[in-house]
Order: sequence, then C-alpha cells, then structure tokens
Amino acid sequence: MLGGNLYIRLAGSPEHSSAVNTTKSGVSVVFKIALPVITFLLTLTCIYLVCICKQKGIQVNKETLKKPALKHLSTSQEVWDQNLEFQSIRFEDIAAATNSFHDTNVLGKGGFGKVYKGMLEDGKEVAVKRLSKGFDQGIEHFRNEVVLIAKLQHKNLVRLLGCCIHEDEKLLIYEYLPNKSLDQFLFDVARKSILDWPKRFNIIKGVARGLLYLHQDSRTTIIHRDLKPSNILLDVEMNPKISDFGMARIFGGNEQQESTRRVVGTYGYMSPEYAMEGIFSVKSDTYSFGILLLEIVSGLKISSPNHLVMDFSNLISFAWNLWADGKVKDFVDPAVTGSYSLDEVSKCIHVGLLCVQDSSGSRPHMSSVVSILDSEAMPRAAPRQPMYFAQINYETSDATEDLGALRRLKDDNWLM
Repeated sequence: MLGGNLYIRLAGSPEHSSAVNTTKSGVSVVFKIALPVITFLLTLTCIYLVCICKQKGIQVNKETLKKPALKHLSTSQEVWDQNLEFQSIRFEDIAAATNSFHDTNVLGKGGFGKVYKGMLEDGKEVAVKRLSKGFDQGIEHFRNEVVLIAKLQHKNLVRLLGCCIHEDEKLLIYEYLPNKSLDQFLFDVARKSILDWPKRFNIIKGVARGLLYLHQDSRTTIIHRDLKPSNILLDVEMNPKISDFGMARIFGGNEQQESTRRVVGTYGYMSPEYAMEGIFSVKSDTYSFGILLLEIVSGLKISSPNHLVMDFSNLISFAWNLWADGKVKDFVDPAVTGSYSLDEVSKCIHVGLLCVQDSSGSRPHMSSVVSILDSEAMPRAAPRQPMYFAQINYETSDATEDLGALRRLKDDNWLM
C-alpha cells in the first residue's frame, strides 16, 4: 500500500530475553521473601488482637466480680455510697471450701442461719455466713451487711471479704477469727479464766473504739442495734472485732434518732426507749455497750438467774449497789486471777452505769466513753440509780411479739 506503514514482528534478541528473564527471577525472589514476612506480620497482628480482646474480657469479668448484681438489694438508705467494690465468690467455690456446708464446719448459728469455717483454693481461711432460705428478713440482713461494712475499715470491726448470690442462696464471706466470739469465753466456766483482767480491759476499750468509729468517724452515722457478746469476735491475740451488721441502720445528715414499729435485737441489751417505744439512736448502742461492759467485768450474763446476782433483781442492780457501797472488788468475775487494778475496775463499772442510764440524754457519747477509759484525768459524771425494767425474752432476735407485752407491763405500772 502506497503511503502506509509496514510492521514486521521479529524474534526477540538474546539481550532482550536475558533482561526479561532477569526481571522475572527478581520478582520471584521478592515474592518468596515477602510472603513469609507478610504472613508472619499478619499472625502477630492476630495474636495481638486476640490478647487485647482476652485482656478486655478478663477486665470485664473482674469488674463483674467486684460489683455483683445488687439490683434486688435496693435500699432507702441512699445516703450511703452504692458504688461498692468487693469480690463476688462463686457458689461452687464456697461449697468446696466448706465441704458442702458440712456440720463439722459450723462455727455458730443464729436466727439468720449458720456460720461455717471454710478454706479457699489459695489456702485462705474464711468464715461463711449462710443466710437461712426461710429467713424473713434475709434480703434486708444481706443488704445491710454488704452496704454497711463493705467499705468500713477499722481494726475493731470484722472485715467483709466478699459475697455470693446464687439462686435463693445468700452468702457472706468474712475474715476468719480463730477465737470465735466473746461469749464462748466469758460464759464458759472452763475457759473464762483465759480472760485475765488486761485482756478484758483491752476488749472493753476495743469495742468502745469500734463503736466510736461507727457513730462518729465513719462517713455516715451507723447504729449497730444488736451489740452483745456473741457479736464480738476475737482474733488470735484476743483483740475484739464487732460483727453482724444485719440489723444496723444508717443515719444521714442531721438525723439524731429514728423510730420503728418493728423492734429487732436481743432483750437485756436493748435500751428502755427502744424496747418499749421503738426509738433508737447512737445512745441505744451506748446502752448495749454498758450492759456488755458489766458482763465482761462480772462474767455474768444480763439474763443470769437472780440467785447468781445475790438478792438483786438483775445485773444492773447488782452493779449499782456494789459500786455505791464501794465494794467493786465483789463485782469482779472470780475467774479473774492474778493482780488487777481496782481503779480500772471501778472506772469500768462507773462507765457501765453511766451507759445504762434510763434517759438516753443522760448517757455519754462513745467519744466520752473512750476518753474516760483511756485517761485517768478525764472527769466522770455521777450516775443516777437506774430504774429497772423487765426483760421478757433475752434470746430472741426478733422482739416484735414481746414488744406489746413490754408496753402492757409499762401501762400497768409493772415496770419500775
């Protein structure tokens, strides 16, 4: 064709073929090197992502353990911080620790249920409170224990380690105290001699400091409402720790006292205004402390039969008459051997009588009690002779039915 271009395809030259082959070889080498590197990097990335996800899962799980579901434990006591952090322990682990709640592991029991000794997988000994399934106040008791003492830190208060809610099971896990409760020494003829006077005086002061913390030094005012020897636990060195906050109440703001139609606690340790009118305050705990103090000094229960306190109507009357007659030595438990300070004994009885005054306004605050016990120079008001009111049922933990009986006695002038 005239004016056209003719294209002819020729075989490649040796030089061109060599260049192409070299290029292909280079690509192949790069591919062989890059592929393992990329695979390695992708593997590392996947491992990293898995670790991150797993770590977040563990974190979430830990947070869940720290903050178990308390949606069923709503409370009107909103003055307390509900942002609690404590460990939730699996029911299976608690069952294993207590040998399936075997009777040989029982440390004690009460109206709320039983307390078991347990050992966790890490070898830590604990005390497990298992609330009775038929316990009418179980939710309230459980809630109070968790909400009230989860964040309380004082050497004279028992420490809550964790809890468990499993179906209808409610369990509380505490630090284990090997010497159990004060009543198992104080009222046991074979063991009470272990409590010499220095130990008894130390227990009195320790309980006073624990109450002072609850009433004044914690973030909110807490009324225990069931202070008695069985609720004072002893560590290996016989130092006291207040326990069982199932009946405790919180006061917020400027609250000074409260009233209730449902009186709970143990007769003998209840103040007159609480037992007969349902009115309680920090001074209610002061009264209970006074009874406890007199029991520790004398070794006698508030519910002791009359013949154990000579010819007096009750322990308060016995203490008053001996103190007023200057015979305080006769009030000391005969099991107390060795030397003891009559001044300390007299001071304790004096404080005890001040704490059990009939009028709540005449009782000292625990801050004054602690100061008096710690100092010889602290002035002490003179107590008035207490009026004695009947105790109908000392061992009940639910006093609702007997409250009406007490009020009837009061109306009929049977209470002096």
